[in-house]
Amino acid sequence: MPYYRRVGSVPRKRHTVHRVDGGVAVEELMGIDGFSGASALLYHRHSPSAIVRIEPVDSVEAEFRENMPLRPYHFRPSELAATATGGSASGGSASGDPVLGRQPLLGNTDVSISWVDAAQTSQLYRNATGDELIYVQSGSAVLESVFGRLDVGAGDYVVVPMSTTHRWVIAAGAEMLVIAARRHISVPSRYTDGAGQFLEGSPFSERDQRGPDAEPLLVEGSEVPILVRTRTGLSMHIHATHPFDVIGWDGCLYPWALNIADFEPIVGRIHQPPPVHQTFAGSGFVVCSFVPRLFDFDPDAVKVPYHHANVDTDEVLFYSAGDFMSRAGSGIGAGSISLHPAGFVHGPQPGSFERSIAVDRTVETAVMLDAFSPLGLTDAALAISDPAYPWSWARQP
Repeated sequence: MPYYRRVGSVPRKRHTVHRVDGGVAVEELMGIDGFSGASALLYHRHSPSAIVRIEPVDSVEAEFRENMPLRPYHFRPSELAATATGGSASGGSASGDPVLGRQPLLGNTDVSISWVDAAQTSQLYRNATGDELIYVQSGSAVLESVFGRLDVGAGDYVVVPMSTTHRWVIAAGAEMLVIAARRHISVPSRYTDGAGQFLEGSPFSERDQRGPDAEPLLVEGSEVPILVRTRTGLSMHIHATHPFDVIGWDGCLYPWALNIADFEPIVGRIHQPPPVHQTFAGSGFVVCSFVPRLFDFDPDAVKVPYHHANVDTDEVLFYSAGDFMSRAGSGIGAGSISLHPAGFVHGPQPGSFERSIAVDRTVETAVMLDAFSPLGLTDAALAISDPAYPWSWARQP
């Protein structure tokens, strides 16, 4: 979890009168798990509950088809622009909006995975279904929220807590992998002590986490629309005043970023299992980071990953950058997404062991999501899949 922060103007004691510019600031407590989990206390100039209208939003929710008959997949998200039809608020469009332009690819009742090639600033948005984890593949963006401004760029993971009012400001474009949870996303509990501090053996620490700027945004405005997502769809709330009127806040719940290059890989004399790469934990899924690292150094070590059966999980890999030696000949490259479902035994491509003998390190960067319930596929995902991929292990290098 993020460490405690205090930004802007807050009173000495919680839930006490805080006078600002001749008025009294309005408290908003944002907390998880029914007031028993992490929280933040925000101080607004105006009531965050004051809405003047509620409008319906015409949207089409993504449909995830069962992976039947069971097969592995290779998707090429760069081809999505050519297949997008537009016109939906959640089923994908070519608009380039980092919220409405998301193309859902894979999902189940716990998590969904989408891709967006963002070219324009989004409207204000609040996802009340769960936390979001965004991986910035390329470009840059600014996450503006009630907590302030957070600059992000290529290689950044960005955690946006559930119900955070925010917008993505895009100047020159950004490609994003969006992992949307049905509940919360946290760091693995084994990395922290009982008080929430990172342990010495953790692959990253508080120094690697970046929170919003130390100054509030303090934006004013009237009749401000905010797109709100719930489990039943989208609504538009028109607020009497701008939600970015926060003069100060404190707590341990806020958006934060971690660059994948700041994840410190764990290496060993022989091959280490995937859990050593775990970076985030969600309800029904985990996220791991594969970064450049030294190969196993035992003289007889098999450096490439062993074949594995995914007994409990559907495994998704997003290949961000580098040379994916163990997948040479499969068609996989930077920007690819693979799905290896439970029930399918997968591993390195033929010839990978021989290619690894003279190599002492990996130069690849990838994001992996393991889902503990089967993932379904959208029509958009099927349209960008490589039909020859399931037979790639049978091809000779």
